[in-house]
Amino acid sequence: MPNVVSSVAAIFITLPFIGYILFFIGAKQITRNHRRSVQFAMDMSALLFVISVHYLIIAIWDKHILWVILLIMIGNAFVVAMVHYKLKEEIIFRKVVKGFWRVNFAFFFVMYILLFSIGLITSITEIFTT
Repeated sequence: MPNVVSSVAAIFITLPFIGYILFFIGAKQITRNHRRSVQFAMDMSALLFVISVHYLIIAIWDKHILWVILLIMIGNAFVVAMVHYKLKEEIIFRKVVKGFWRVNFAFFFVMYILLFSIGLITSITEIFTT
């Protein structure tokens, strides 16, 4: 049983798109609302993308820089809070947290694609150079 759980977790961390798709399909079946399903899937899979970026960095460069990822997330929170304050002239905590989480999803989604591409290119070049 522990092997099954760790295997499923490894799949979701390695390929967070699978988690996103499963969350989207589940939400779509329940809500019947495409927009809310996309938002739910983004909210639920954001953590998968953050963890995936961390492990891709470890796999590519063999560096543990979780502290940098946390600093980026804190920076994202600061930017979202400042933009929200400038637009609304008040802080609505629930909206700031939701915006922060979705900005993190977008940022780490792009980082995942970028790091996946870098990892693929470096693996291919290592094969052909040896």
